[in-house]
Amino acid sequence: MTDISQSTEPRTPAEPHPFAEPRTSADPRTYDVRTYGCQMNVHDSERISGLMEDAGYVRAADADAADIVVFNTCAVRENADNRLYGNLGHLRPTKLKNPGMQIAVGGCLAQKDRGDIVKRAPWVDVVFGTHNIGSLPTLLERARHNQEAEVEILESLEVFPSTLPTKRESTYAGWVSISVGCNNTCTFCIVPSLRGKEKDRRPGEILAEVEALAREGVLEVTLLGQNVNSYGAEFGDRLAFGKLLRSTGTIEGLERVRFTSPHPKDFTDDVIAAMAETPNVCHSLHMPLQSGSDQVLKAMRRSYRSEKYLGIIDKVRAAMPDAAITTDIIVGFPGETEDDFQRTLDVVRQARFSSAFTFQYSKRPGTPAATMDGQLPKAVVQERYVRLIEVLEEISWAENKRLVGEKVEVLVAVGEGRKDERTGRLSGRARDGRLVHFATGDTATRPGDIIETVITYAAPHHLNADGAPLSHRRTRAGDAFEAGRTPKLPGVSLGLPTIGVPAPLPAADGCAVR
Repeated sequence: MTDISQSTEPRTPAEPHPFAEPRTSADPRTYDVRTYGCQMNVHDSERISGLMEDAGYVRAADADAADIVVFNTCAVRENADNRLYGNLGHLRPTKLKNPGMQIAVGGCLAQKDRGDIVKRAPWVDVVFGTHNIGSLPTLLERARHNQEAEVEILESLEVFPSTLPTKRESTYAGWVSISVGCNNTCTFCIVPSLRGKEKDRRPGEILAEVEALAREGVLEVTLLGQNVNSYGAEFGDRLAFGKLLRSTGTIEGLERVRFTSPHPKDFTDDVIAAMAETPNVCHSLHMPLQSGSDQVLKAMRRSYRSEKYLGIIDKVRAAMPDAAITTDIIVGFPGETEDDFQRTLDVVRQARFSSAFTFQYSKRPGTPAATMDGQLPKAVVQERYVRLIEVLEEISWAENKRLVGEKVEVLVAVGEGRKDERTGRLSGRARDGRLVHFATGDTATRPGDIIETVITYAAPHHLNADGAPLSHRRTRAGDAFEAGRTPKLPGVSLGLPTIGVPAPLPAADGCAVR
């Protein structure tokens, strides 16, 4: 087993590997990527797919029969380990029957567990970290050639992920990273130790990628970062994120811009103004709260207090009364008292979130919170969690009911409505991010198209529109979906750290559409 986890001489990304050119075999090897965790991981998996296809592999039509299975893991929650090793255990019989099959494990859990993964699951062929996704094709070939596991975990970023090819999963919506890593020190979070310090991507590169996606027909872009509000600190412009949002407003064909996740401690008024004044920036905001108790926030090292948090919410709603605000909340942090929990419920009632991602505190080895006094019994955490969900659903249902009778614009999506086939509806997202299930009437609506409809029913987590659409606009994204094409972009690496829309890129020569 090769392990260069302490390497100080990372390979150049230009190092050739045996599959650097497309394979000409009539029966190329197939791959499947299985993703766990956040939007960052989803986008990383698009890069993994881009790398694999550039190296000559093809996506497996039957995931269970893939020649190569790649697990892109998350380490945020305690059950991540159990989930990974359980899935690896399920693959062991397949691997024994087909020794030529390869299994690779990447992402945050790989960065954390390193060589321990191969010790616990010796049938794994490759382990790679968050900083060296680009090494995967080489590691797979090396493991095949040497007939032993390859473990490569780098301690710092090898190349910025945006320079890697990306095989997009959607014709109408795309993720675009503006930074990687995190400079915060939240006591419950293991991400900074696994993803490293924040590295900001140059604005010209970001806008070039967004512009390239828009030329391919993508209508909606989500800007990604562990803390988008601190974007620009690396090159000395604390107002860079607001400028970036405004610059997206000049990109032709781009209809919706979202971003995640901001941090309340860095949230500034110029960002609110940019959201309100840039027509294609959606009036939706995901603002993690974590706790409404100032004492718990201090123990979490969150660097803001409930008053500041609610003040931001008030400013957002003053500038954009229609804004939908979502959040993250952790229940049962070490030392949380019943009074602390009540304060969280108080903030929830004042903020009136349209929805929330809720978590029972999960102890992660290696984080300060894992060794804190006051670890709460599971039964206490579960009981509080149930009460929180009840309050959140009461509020989100009331907020959704306010939209009954209102006209909404919906970007038609795929995979959002689990009951669509049975109900005869399609589903998509309104501009504020709410999920809408709608009747199609006589329209030949496709994912990627835009419809306008009237809300007839509200539930805590979705809206229904049971009348025929008021309008239906066919789009290039819908054409691409109908034709079975998704954007496949080469890596983008341009320019100096300045804000502004870049000059048009050269023609893609067909490589962006598959």
